[in-house]
Amino acid sequence: MEVNCQSNFKLSKGEKKSLRKQNKARHTLLRHEGIEAVSYSTQSLVVANGGLGNGVSRKQLLPAFEKCGLVEALLMPPNKPYSFVRYKTTEESQNAYVSLNGKEIVDDLGQKVILYLNFVEKVQWKELGLQALPPGLTVVEEIISSEEEKMLLELINWTEDINNQNCQKSLKHRRVKHFGYEFHYENNNVDKDKPLLEGLPDICDSFLEKWLAEGYIKHKPDQLTINQYEPGQGIPAHIDTHSAFEGEIVSLSLGSEVVMDFKHPDGVTVQVMLPRRSLLVMTGESRYLWTHGITPRKFDTVQASEHYKSGIITSDIGELTLKKREIRTSFTFRKVRHTPCTCSYSLVCDSQRKETPPSFPESDREASQLEQEHVHRVYEEIAGHFSSTRHTPWPHIVEFLKALPDGSIVADVGCGNGKYLGVNHELYMIGCDRSKSLVDICRERRFQAVVCDALAVPVRSGACDACISIAVVHHFATPERRVAALQEIVRLLRPGGKALIYVWAMEQERNNQKSKYLRRHRISQGKKEEIESDRATEGVLEQLSDMGSQDAASSVASIDAAQEKEPSSKKVANSELPVHTNRTSFHSQDVLVPWHLKIKTSKDKPAEPFGSVGSHDPSPVFHRYYHVFCDGELEATCQALSNISILQSYYDQGNWCVVLQKI
Repeated sequence: MEVNCQSNFKLSKGEKKSLRKQNKARHTLLRHEGIEAVSYSTQSLVVANGGLGNGVSRKQLLPAFEKCGLVEALLMPPNKPYSFVRYKTTEESQNAYVSLNGKEIVDDLGQKVILYLNFVEKVQWKELGLQALPPGLTVVEEIISSEEEKMLLELINWTEDINNQNCQKSLKHRRVKHFGYEFHYENNNVDKDKPLLEGLPDICDSFLEKWLAEGYIKHKPDQLTINQYEPGQGIPAHIDTHSAFEGEIVSLSLGSEVVMDFKHPDGVTVQVMLPRRSLLVMTGESRYLWTHGITPRKFDTVQASEHYKSGIITSDIGELTLKKREIRTSFTFRKVRHTPCTCSYSLVCDSQRKETPPSFPESDREASQLEQEHVHRVYEEIAGHFSSTRHTPWPHIVEFLKALPDGSIVADVGCGNGKYLGVNHELYMIGCDRSKSLVDICRERRFQAVVCDALAVPVRSGACDACISIAVVHHFATPERRVAALQEIVRLLRPGGKALIYVWAMEQERNNQKSKYLRRHRISQGKKEEIESDRATEGVLEQLSDMGSQDAASSVASIDAAQEKEPSSKKVANSELPVHTNRTSFHSQDVLVPWHLKIKTSKDKPAEPFGSVGSHDPSPVFHRYYHVFCDGELEATCQALSNISILQSYYDQGNWCVVLQKI
């Protein structure tokens, strides 16, 4: 059977459209994933649009393919918008191709998804090696009975007097109560001098005594935080402050299961299933060194086996599916420490090191303050220099814009100097940016642009055929705010409209190839003399990716000079975030990236920086906040959105990228 033999016949308009979509899917898979389709029938098919990454579970997909023959394997890579199916015979795969290519199925959200199939010779997917739980971490299943669970849940009165601040606090993105001491999310600590009037509920005593007797804890807790998570809610990755609490922290999961993410400082991430009525026990390395958090999303990628309950979510793509989240309530117990911590992890222990460890904002207020200081204010100061480094549009973004139908209405959310507003003159494009100075530059170039926040774009819902947001979402300081920024983009789209999102990647080396940001360029001394040496002290990927090879080489040479002047300190005054060293790999996801402001000079006047910086430093340095995304994190964040499907996800020169479609 020769694929695409339809070309020999007269195709209907719908068939032509389906064929175009199928070919586009084939080219996308080859370009971004290295998956090569073949033009003849085989036992294996790649199924575009039928993946965990765009809301299609094994439960939805497998029955449709089993109707066409004996399925030997259905392989669903995590966070990817495609899957693989392998049949026992080629005839069965041909039957599936004819029956399902271009056909609709209903995903787990009840939305229609069109599948596009192509034959592949072999399935290629690099699975992670065997992982182990972080040392010191234990998950105890069925630690309480269903009757005890019901009793604990009935204990909580979420509707009591909201002014009773001693026992109840309400965060924007979830409900929370504190007993014994209030847990402060801005620093993962408590005020030991201000115990709450209400201690731990009496009903907890019997459980705690039992856990003490069974050795799960060594100290009887005197602090309890109760969180209620609706589907789509989460909590940022964090480590409870060493000096605040004793060596074990335990958390009881009630009402529903959830997948919790644990991350080691070297970048290793382990996803652990916490079943309903289970107890998570963190001691030793898992307590003191690994961060733990819950990604805000409505579905978790889990093991498909009914016998699987707790433990690591493996990378076996033949055993993964989606599980819809339900309301989960956690009881987290801690024992307040009254002496300095003497753990074995002195480099990250606040009791044993002089520097204050990095802190990551949890509340909207803290996040907004960080963004105001290290994003909004900085771009106002550096706008002129920043704009001078934005020249060449990135090819894949140009390709996206030029593929849109003539007359499409397109919003560029975070448009900067308007580099993409004039790429396709057949589109009606409007830009918006938080920086008035950058919007002024857009207007000078006769582009339509407005000043606004990306969380509140002044455009009517459903008014846009497409949106782009390039290098913007990574400036939001909490997972919830990043989700909100993406949801605002989706709000602008009409049903069927598409959005292209780019964020900076933590992985600056992929497939043994370094990104332009890391790549060292050798330039002759004569060429160096032609370079404005302060032009390229920009420490971020966008500047290097924006330029042609000549400009990129100039940038790297200038960075070398700038780094000689840059102090070795990794801390900025009034900030607890680490400062990234330009043109090196990332060691933290939340960082401050230096920008050395270009100096405007003349023969007759002393040097003055663009903008008002209030400093006589000939090369003032500003620091911009970034959350760099790990592999799969952007897709996982998108899964928290409603009414979208992930059409593509790919890596582009140090950026993670997705194309979304509003359903």
